[in-house]
Amino acid sequence: MTAPAVTEAPPEPTADPEHDLASRFAAGDEDGMEAVYRRWAPLVLSLARQSLGDGAEAEDVTQTVFLAAWRGRHGYRPARGPLPAWLVGIARRKIADALSARTRRTDVAVAAGHDGNRPPDPLSPDAVLDHVDVTRELRRLPEGQRRVLCMAFYGDLTQTQIAHATGWPLGTVKSHARRGLLRLARSLDAETGERAR
Repeated sequence: MTAPAVTEAPPEPTADPEHDLASRFAAGDEDGMEAVYRRWAPLVLSLARQSLGDGAEAEDVTQTVFLAAWRGRHGYRPARGPLPAWLVGIARRKIADALSARTRRTDVAVAAGHDGNRPPDPLSPDAVLDHVDVTRELRRLPEGQRRVLCMAFYGDLTQTQIAHATGWPLGTVKSHARRGLLRLARSLDAETGERAR
């Protein structure tokens, strides 16, 4: 008598935790978003650090990437590719934005400090007047705006470092910087116009 043949049951499909996480994220599950951040923030932060060479700026970009991902989660399609690849795509765009912004800031600083292509003589009357104008206009700014701009320009601190130093939320620091720069630019433009008359 022969023993009955044993048939093996088909293997149960194993759950893919990353696919499950991506699906939860795409569905708007906030716990899923937190898990996605914990899982892939180190990857995004590493890319940003390598490209920007500044840890604080890389942290800012990482936060921006995940905020953009959360806001744009409806555009993520798991069938098109894995979530980490989608996040890296966002990270590349945000890193490029940060590098462009850095270049613009440098260009503005160089333009403000130079007359044409010739470096200014620090003792020239124009250089002294420019310094006096900027100092006077900084004093006219509200306390928060003045403090943020002074820490950024004279202390060479990033907005994240300023937030840590002051204890203010990063959004408040960014708002003070933006408003202060706009007000300072308007005042200095008006001052230049008056001097040219």
